[in-house]
Amino acid sequence: MQPKSIHNKGQSKLFDQGYLESLTKTHPLVIYSIYLPVIIFMLYYGNSYMGLTIIQEILFFIGGVFTWTLFEYFIHRFLFHFIAHSKVSKRVVYAIHGVHHEYPRDKDRLFMPPVPSLLIAITLFSIFFLILKYAAFAFFPGFLSGYLLYGSMHYAIHAFAPPRALKALWRNHHLHHYKSDDRGFGVSSILWDVVFGTVHHKE
Repeated sequence: MQPKSIHNKGQSKLFDQGYLESLTKTHPLVIYSIYLPVIIFMLYYGNSYMGLTIIQEILFFIGGVFTWTLFEYFIHRFLFHFIAHSKVSKRVVYAIHGVHHEYPRDKDRLFMPPVPSLLIAITLFSIFFLILKYAAFAFFPGFLSGYLLYGSMHYAIHAFAPPRALKALWRNHHLHHYKSDDRGFGVSSILWDVVFGTVHHKE
């Protein structure tokens, strides 16, 4: 899915209509303002009204964060880098992720925009609730926290120089963009790249 050219300045236009184009962009603060209150409320609600103990919330929260890292890897590898053949599917894949590979430093598209993000979040919470019942009120905040960590890391990697302690993560993602887009699918962690053998080669 590597684009024909990579532009480190500017941004692509996905829609001719201005209002639709605006829905494809967002700022990290918008996403934080949506999900941080949700995380806090769900943890409070789960403890105060659903009977979850603090220990249970901590364990399910950690499980949610861990599950996010696996979810992050699989959607990046198999959805974002889906090999499309039809004209329509190519356009969809480009809008979802190809545009980011063509304009990796476009800060307006480093987080998923609010509308599709909320639709996906509602769907995932519904699935988790069906499986975990009231424990979802601790599991899902962990999952969302994993998403915010991922999004924050992704934004920082494309916007700032790497701190010494996190240089390996910066390198892993930049190699994914500029060298081999069939490797290095983890952003917040390289754990699953190691497990599934998609770590970048040493050379």
